[in-house]
Amino acid sequence: MNNAIGMIELTSIARGIYAADLMLKTAYVEVVSATPVCPGKYIAIVHGDVAAVESSVSVGVEAAGEYLVDSFILPNVHPGVFPAITATTMPEGTGALGIMESFSLATMIIAADAALKAADIQALELRLGSGIGGKSYFTFTGDVAAVEAGIEAGTAIALEKGLLVDTEVIASPSDRLWPTLY
Repeated sequence: MNNAIGMIELTSIARGIYAADLMLKTAYVEVVSATPVCPGKYIAIVHGDVAAVESSVSVGVEAAGEYLVDSFILPNVHPGVFPAITATTMPEGTGALGIMESFSLATMIIAADAALKAADIQALELRLGSGIGGKSYFTFTGDVAAVEAGIEAGTAIALEKGLLVDTEVIASPSDRLWPTLY
């Protein structure tokens, strides 16, 4: 069962590709994303069963060496995280809009998972570093109370690591804004 996700973030693209290769050779995991991100970093995100993800990320962290920025292993990840990372979500409806922004890619994935688990919200996109100066953001929708609860849960994670940039709740977004979000 593919219910865990893990990630390494490095300051070297070359070492990142090398570490990603080792991660895939170590355990049976699937690649969610393995790509360069701004500003010249590299991320490798894998998913699979918990033991495989733990083994894979452990090898990736060791291979990263001095180039490691951050890493995590998240067992029992919310199923809404994967389509949000690949920007393949389409909302069933539109309600309030929540936005969380972080300086850390890894932190934002963990914060998005916490938000999705805390409230009845629907993920829109989890943007990780590309074209946004190495920052990340998570957008989601639901009723106002649910969006506020999601923001609260995600913010707690990002504040704990000291990497929160901003959060916003738009209670009633313009109909013309929605097409720009997905």
